[in-house]
Amino acid sequence: MTNIDQLSIDTIRVLAADMVQAANSGHPGAPMGCAPMAHVLFTQFINANPKNSEWFNRDRFVLSNGHACALQYVLLHLLGYKVSMDDLKNFRQLNSVTPGHPEKTHTDGIEVTTGPLGQGIANAVGMAVAERHLAATFNQPEFPIIDNTVFAIVGDGCLQEGVASEASSLAGHLELGNLVVLYDSNGIQIDGSTNLGFTEDVLKRYESYGWHTLEVADGDNDLVGLTRAIETAKAVKNKPSIIKITTTIGYGAAKAGSAGVHGAPLGADSLAAVKKLFGFNADQKFVVPEDVYKYYGERAAQGAQTEKVWNELLAKYAQVHPKLHAELSRRLEGRLPEGWEDVLPRYSPSDKALATRKLSETALSALAAKIPELMGGSADLTGSNLTRWKDAVDFQPESTELGNYAGRYLRFGVREHGMAAIGNGMAAYGGVIPFTSTFLNFISYAAGASRLSALSKLRVLYIMTHDSIGLGEDGPT
Repeated sequence: MTNIDQLSIDTIRVLAADMVQAANSGHPGAPMGCAPMAHVLFTQFINANPKNSEWFNRDRFVLSNGHACALQYVLLHLLGYKVSMDDLKNFRQLNSVTPGHPEKTHTDGIEVTTGPLGQGIANAVGMAVAERHLAATFNQPEFPIIDNTVFAIVGDGCLQEGVASEASSLAGHLELGNLVVLYDSNGIQIDGSTNLGFTEDVLKRYESYGWHTLEVADGDNDLVGLTRAIETAKAVKNKPSIIKITTTIGYGAAKAGSAGVHGAPLGADSLAAVKKLFGFNADQKFVVPEDVYKYYGERAAQGAQTEKVWNELLAKYAQVHPKLHAELSRRLEGRLPEGWEDVLPRYSPSDKALATRKLSETALSALAAKIPELMGGSADLTGSNLTRWKDAVDFQPESTELGNYAGRYLRFGVREHGMAAIGNGMAAYGGVIPFTSTFLNFISYAAGASRLSALSKLRVLYIMTHDSIGLGEDGPT
């Protein structure tokens, strides 16, 4: 570990603790424990341009354990996103751009709204699906226009939620090698130790899902191990990767390693002791050494240069593949194809009565032919929801011989909640318009994610069939 690495990590820890202390509310423990992995990730691996946070081929980052958002806000500030020091000081205050959990609609550089645990990792799966599909659709020899990685940090709580299991299981099947998850294994949740109710071997579970698994035993100090693990994960192209990183929640604080540092300010005395431990002036607040700004500024400049090179490649792509470039540009601008309304079926009162799902099938089939970014599927009810058009190709890894990544029809399996959260990730990624489908009764299984579709203003289509009282013979289903 170099001096600048240690100084940067300690700056992140102290600044996050200052934010929570100033707000008298929040979660200092996870940011302090995750600071080393986040520092390595953002300074060595994530390709993004803080001056253009919407650059399309940027790597995506999801903080699934959204309560640790002070960590992300500090990183965004250091890198030069539109998050000022005053914004950090206004953490969790009314109308601030640094709310108590990350919100896509509020803060520059935030990809998805997280906080409800498990949603973020499922969103990351959706982003990885969208990236693989767009890469298969638009990339050409010598033109890897879409080739970014999706990274996520998750906590013990995320991996206890069912939505995470649903999405992770599907991600393994789909062989999403563009997804790298860093698992902050600090052994603590609100009630106390995870030994109270979460003693499974997480890596064995993920191995059974078809994931590539790694482990870093000392996430508090082993930056070399963290770097090697992420490098190894990125090199695996046919499996998503999860890295279990053992950390100390609230590292450096008096209550480190306990639930006492999870969801409350450290307190003035403990915070002062932390600052002294890390070589900061205990009487000063919200301090960033100039060397840290410089170090992160250099990384931001590298990101800007990476975008510049990509833009040059895109310009050449436009010359060699003008039709593909025009189609990609249309999608990224959010424009629907000209005349899409003209393909919609027309009906009159005198037409023969049809089941609503048949009417839906007719409309969806017409739109799918006209709007190539329309992409989605059903939670194992394709034949009942009538969501698969006649010439649809399944989105599947070619190794399955069931489809390919250019396919637009998703087999979500019996995973309603995961389906909706994956749809949110796809919509947040951009370039596709996702749809999901099940019986109306089962939308309740997906409520956590469908609520976030609305809060985040994401364009996810929900096709809910079998909504008639005539289904009474099916009883509770």
